[in-house]
Amino acid sequence: MLRKSRRAWAEAAAREADEALLRHRLAEAGLGPERPIEIHENHTVLVSLTPRGVLRLHRGYAYSSDRVIRALVAFAQPNSRYGEQRRAELVIVDFPVDEYVRARRRPRRSDRLRRGDRGLLTRLEELHEELNRRHFDGKLRAVALRLSGRMRTRLGELTVDVGGHAPLEIAISRRHIDRDGWEEVEHTLLHEMVHQWQVESGREADHGAAFRRKAREVGIEPVAIRDIREERRPA
Repeated sequence: MLRKSRRAWAEAAAREADEALLRHRLAEAGLGPERPIEIHENHTVLVSLTPRGVLRLHRGYAYSSDRVIRALVAFAQPNSRYGEQRRAELVIVDFPVDEYVRARRRPRRSDRLRRGDRGLLTRLEELHEELNRRHFDGKLRAVALRLSGRMRTRLGELTVDVGGHAPLEIAISRRHIDRDGWEEVEHTLLHEMVHQWQVESGREADHGAAFRRKAREVGIEPVAIRDIREERRPA
């Protein structure tokens, strides 16, 4: 017990040091104090801006180059142009955060099925099978599909095993289905299936060059973050 307590204390101290360093580097690069920051260890969505303007980013960026830090600041600027943000994203997602901070799977409670969920899940399974045949020659494995009622800013997420060698499930936001419709859900599912293809091909599930090439090949946007509400409203 004492050894575990010491290990937990050391991990917490390292996490606090990384977060303090990252916040300091962002401030030095020009990120203003009015931009709230939330630091996480989710390797699927490395960086994002919430509807309330919170910059969420992976702790591993504490170890990134000054160029990546400047790209993070550019991405978070409210007056950045669309093209500037997309160029910043390409720099951001190319940094291998998992080489510095290994992603941890957090235990979670299973989402309870609601009325109508089984029909939605059946439709998702059929869509996964159809997209698998259409874009991956039917070579992807059948994975568990889950509806998440807790996703607020994310649209979908692929979960892999601890070693990162096998896909376990794809979760789709229930709010995303209700709000955005099945055309957008298909885009999100295909995005997660490209990650599935990465994992099953022995690659890291990231948003780097291999992801972008495959995304273009299957006909989706080669970006890490999509804000559908912003896409629907002209800026």
